[in-house]
This record gives sequence, structure tokens and C-alpha cells, in this order.
Amino acid sequence: MCLDKLKRRLGIDENAKDGLLNDLLADAQAFTQDYTGRVTLPQGAEGVLVELACIAYNRLGMEGQSSHSEGGVSASVDGLPGMLKARLDRLRVAKVG
Repeated sequence: MCLDKLKRRLGIDENAKDGLLNDLLADAQAFTQDYTGRVTLPQGAEGVLVELACIAYNRLGMEGQSSHSEGGVSASVDGLPGMLKARLDRLRVAKVG
């Protein structure tokens, strides 16, 4: 289901990129589990995974760059967008120390 949602978000109709998209979703899941301290994610986390995978897809080829300029168009690469960070923070497991 996440794959279909990601493909719709990116406007991809064919199946040629399914392997790459599945890899990006797996990476998004691993990041989310690590960030939140959860072994399994709640069902509501699907949107976060899709959003993270979408961001990663759009940043392909820009690895290591903080900004990019081409043909008079400039783009800067921020870290994790604030709205997405807030969603991830709500999923975090509280640690008792």
C-alpha cells in the first residue's frame, strides 16, 4: 500500500522504479524506527514513511549538497522538515532514565 501511495505522490505510473521506491520506503522505515525507538511502527506512521521516501527520491543525485543552482534556479536542501519532525516526535517512545 505504501508503494502505491508513493507512486501516486511522485506521479509514477510504470513499475520500472518499484525496486528503488521499495528501497527508499525500507530506508524510511529504518530511519523512523531508529528515530522513534520503536521496533514496530503504528499503522498511522504510513504517511510519514511515504513522505520520507518522497523527500529521499527528490534528493537523489544531490547527496552531500546543501544547495544546488542550475539555469538560474536555486534550491537548498534542509534537514528534516519541521512538520515531518513534529509527526515523528509524536511517535517517539518515552525513555525512563
